[in-house]
Amino acid sequence: MTADLGFGGQARAAYAQEPFKSLGRLYPEPDSPTRTPFQRDRDRIIHSSAFRRLKHKTQVFVYHEGDHFRTRLTHTIEVSQIARSLARALRLDEDLAECLALAHDLGHTPFGHEGEDVMHECMAPYGGFDHNAQSLRVVTSLEQRYAEFDGLNLAWETLEGLVKHNGPLVSPDGAPLGKFAGSELPFAIREYATKQDLKLATWPSAEAQAAAIADDIAYDAHDLDDGLRAGLFAIDEMKEVPFLASILEEVDRRYPGLEESRRIHEIVRRSITRMVEDVISEAMRRLKDAAPGSVDDVRNAGRCLVDFSPQMASAEKEVKTFLFARVYRHEDVLAVRKQVARVVRELFAKFLVSPDLMPAPWCNGLDSLNEDQLARRVCDYIAGMTDRFAMDEHRRLFDDTPELG
Repeated sequence: MTADLGFGGQARAAYAQEPFKSLGRLYPEPDSPTRTPFQRDRDRIIHSSAFRRLKHKTQVFVYHEGDHFRTRLTHTIEVSQIARSLARALRLDEDLAECLALAHDLGHTPFGHEGEDVMHECMAPYGGFDHNAQSLRVVTSLEQRYAEFDGLNLAWETLEGLVKHNGPLVSPDGAPLGKFAGSELPFAIREYATKQDLKLATWPSAEAQAAAIADDIAYDAHDLDDGLRAGLFAIDEMKEVPFLASILEEVDRRYPGLEESRRIHEIVRRSITRMVEDVISEAMRRLKDAAPGSVDDVRNAGRCLVDFSPQMASAEKEVKTFLFARVYRHEDVLAVRKQVARVVRELFAKFLVSPDLMPAPWCNGLDSLNEDQLARRVCDYIAGMTDRFAMDEHRRLFDDTPELG
């Protein structure tokens, strides 16, 4: 197997992650004769139970609202496609970028960000909840498929990218950064750090950075698409955002009188194309300036190298502000969010008081758990639920389960 070639025989850049120079797995395993370590990781993620459950987890619109809206699974696939495109253009390891895109949402609760917010609220006395940290917990502990270890035993680079895809988590002296500043890192990350050093003070690989920005691009594009198709806002309202207004003007000039559904598709795909091309151009500029000669040079560059240009970052922020007002805070979406928040909150309270109501193996060995451990087990159980299963569990335990919609 050729070690230094990427897609179609294209040579990987010097700053790309070389799959055959991986730092290995927590539990050593023989190399695969047919797959690189990152191809193997990708396959393990795709075959995991947590990955399959993404098809019934909310992105923005809850499952009952229609079959054409995005779910966590379809979002994940779209992120994967964009991440591979970026990696190919930048001569990175496409398999690692894809792998990280496929794994990035495995820790999400049912009911989207509302479920995560409520879970964090419930877990506040016990160390809190963070979906990114929960993704690490899923792939290192909760998936139990192998005879010799818990988790998927993914390569070091995959775990590093999963945890640090948005940048360093701690300063060189170990102080938490970003949203964790002044607090502490999430439980799952602190727990795993006792087993394996993921070098939390450095940036991750360029492949992880590509997967992270691909997530933003996919989010913006498909929430525009879903919001329009759900009737939460009209196409002409997008003229309030200069970036979207320019795309709308371009589409209408080239295709006057175009039917609405095709008009929406043209707007969405052109949004993705502009953002992807901007990231490629900006990343190439930053990589040229930084001149990294290895993946470790990328990690120690002191800044993100695969990102939007300042102009596109500003435009993308305006798109997110628009979506926040028109979609995420729309009264119809908020009404459903309030209902599902009650479902998660009540499930947590019920299982915390009566953990024996959880099915085996979740209720096994309860006598050996302290209060924090019990809360974490309840959290793991609920976080792994699909939207539908959470509703079914609520109906099993309560007489007043809300009817969504």
